[in-house]
Amino acid sequence: MQELVNQTQKLLDLLGHNEAPLGIYYTDVKPEGFGPKAGETFSREREAAGEIDWQKAFGAFSCIIGNIRLARKKRTAAWISHKECGCMGGGYYSGMYAPYLDMNVRYVSTGMPGTPIEGEHYLPSPESMVAFMEDCAPPLQEGKYCVIKPLEQFSPAEPPLVVVFFARPEVMTGLHNLACYTVGSHTGVVSPFGAGCTNIIAWPLVYERRGQACAVIGGFDPSARKYMKADELSFAVPLGLYGKMLDRMDSSALTRETWAGVRKKVLKSRRIWGEGGEEGGTAS
Repeated sequence: MQELVNQTQKLLDLLGHNEAPLGIYYTDVKPEGFGPKAGETFSREREAAGEIDWQKAFGAFSCIIGNIRLARKKRTAAWISHKECGCMGGGYYSGMYAPYLDMNVRYVSTGMPGTPIEGEHYLPSPESMVAFMEDCAPPLQEGKYCVIKPLEQFSPAEPPLVVVFFARPEVMTGLHNLACYTVGSHTGVVSPFGAGCTNIIAWPLVYERRGQACAVIGGFDPSARKYMKADELSFAVPLGLYGKMLDRMDSSALTRETWAGVRKKVLKSRRIWGEGGEEGGTAS
């Protein structure tokens, strides 16, 4: 695991990026860090029986991306579980329960006429939302907790399933190019519709299960933008592909003259945003 961390630091140096990535895994052990409080337990059965207190559920809302933002600042863990969920969508997209809820379908699409739930109108119909949720259904995991924490905090006995970067477009340019270079295909990076957590947890695992080697760019969920820095996006990649990217970085465009010009813009961006940008700075 230390070699992975060392190689990641080398990649960060090539990119000019100053924030080390996070890893995602599942465990039965509740970590220290940021997560939702115990509240409503979401399930299709409880929904059908009218047992979910929706006022309580919405009142105790807790976003995975919001908790990740706090964890990024403190370099600690963010987590979600079935019983400590905080978000019906986040629980589903992180593999904490299945199948999805009808409320989720209607809330993200056109709402429920005659009720205060107007809907987010992110998709045009309940049918289109159902198609999305069935397509992105993540593999159910054995661990009680889905944990997102700094890559350097993992061990060989408990490696991450997915590696996640948060970065602005210049850095994203390097990651995007390296992924396509590694895969050897123009389809090495995808950016499907999804919530902020869908694109860092569900989609990478779904594509890996399908045998499609690719990284996933996200951060286009309007509801999650409030928890992200201005201009930044997410870049998530299964561990197996990430290891191959590290193996290929020395022969990639990141070591060529064109990238040197882009890297100067990376450092300029960091200076503009008050995030350092001087050569020799360490990633954190």
